[in-house]
Amino acid sequence: MYTIHPVPKCYAWGSRGSLQRMFHLDGADAQGPLAEMWFSGHAQSPSMLDVPDADGTTRQVALTEMIARDPDAMVGARGVSEFGPELPFLFKTIAADEPLSLQVHPVDFQARAGFNMENRQGIALDAPERSFKDMNAKSEMVVALEPFLASVGFAPHAFALRNLQLLRSPVARRMVQAFASGGRRGDDSFAQADMMMPVAATVWPESRKRVFRAFHTAVTAAASDPQELLDDLRQAAAQATHARNVMAFDFATRAARAFPGDTSVLALLMMNPVRLEEGESVFLPTGVPHAYIYGTGAEIMTNSDNVLRAGMTVKHKDIANLLQCVDCRPSSPVNPSDSRLGTLLMRDVVFYKPGVSEYVLAYGHVDAAEPWPIVDRLAVRYDALVQQMRGRGVVPHAGPRVLLCTQGEIVCTTETGSRTLRQGEAVFIPASDGWARVGGESGSYLMASTPF
Repeated sequence: MYTIHPVPKCYAWGSRGSLQRMFHLDGADAQGPLAEMWFSGHAQSPSMLDVPDADGTTRQVALTEMIARDPDAMVGARGVSEFGPELPFLFKTIAADEPLSLQVHPVDFQARAGFNMENRQGIALDAPERSFKDMNAKSEMVVALEPFLASVGFAPHAFALRNLQLLRSPVARRMVQAFASGGRRGDDSFAQADMMMPVAATVWPESRKRVFRAFHTAVTAAASDPQELLDDLRQAAAQATHARNVMAFDFATRAARAFPGDTSVLALLMMNPVRLEEGESVFLPTGVPHAYIYGTGAEIMTNSDNVLRAGMTVKHKDIANLLQCVDCRPSSPVNPSDSRLGTLLMRDVVFYKPGVSEYVLAYGHVDAAEPWPIVDRLAVRYDALVQQMRGRGVVPHAGPRVLLCTQGEIVCTTETGSRTLRQGEAVFIPASDGWARVGGESGSYLMASTPF
């Protein structure tokens, strides 16, 4: 196994304390708020490994270079066969003190088309106006390490209308109109939105087109007066009666404070507000609109940095491509009790297994004396699933793994050796190291791996 160094990402919405404490960084180690720490095999931001030389010295080598040298040893023959000579996942820790962009990730054919199009246009891979950094589809999963707030996917129409009808904003009223009457025969009041629908919309039901028109209205509207927008949201929130509606207004108000006058915050009132407690998770398939609002968590995703933004950002917006990718089907957030996301609970570890072939994530705790209370709490919430899964044991992994100590101290033992990790330290465990076991006296950890 190799020590792996995360790649820090500093963005305006990041935290000034959470990740700094986890990785024991002082103010000189991060330029501005620290938003993400990448454990990465992505070509544009690879992590460095400490690799020993024959003379006993150690030098740093990019993970991408190590994989290129010996892909079978690093990611395994099965991984090379299925995904090519690369790490199939990108693992991050993330901390948001302010809301971050309203965004969508593309499916595979859209990623390939967008990547090739931007290459033909001569847009550099590191250019700020670049949307497609690679040709990979991007799904992702987040696991909360502390209370984590997010807006995820479109909520049922009735929920969106209850929220929007409380507002006086002309943009919100037009969104209501899109839900109520857009698309009637002879009605061309949403012609611009209809022209921006993807080709697949020809077979969409009218209800899905109405969601698209309302969302289009929010993300393409001109900026509003910042104070008027804030006052409108606050007065509407005071009239909301259900806890989920109140939460949606809270998220939109936070976003309106962070991005004054940005009417795209109204799209959050169409979306599912989610609060995750530690250990709870949500899976984001490609095309699902989402915005993280606040909190610290672990993210794992396909090996992609493709992000299409529609608002709530100072970065490049690509509304046209986002609208071609957005999934307008109202749905509940995918959580561990859903058939698409199986969670295996044991005494001291939770396995999060979304329905993708690139990644799984484990969140675990070691303590010689006490069981982990998070497991008991999740067992109550997901009782039916726990009854199905308990007792099946852990499926061994034969692929690459990244192990991060998040608290205390842990010991990682593989077929080839053993390492002690303290908070903020991490190792890359290549496929050739075989099985891996985590133990110790007291500590918590995250392990990202492929589901082999």
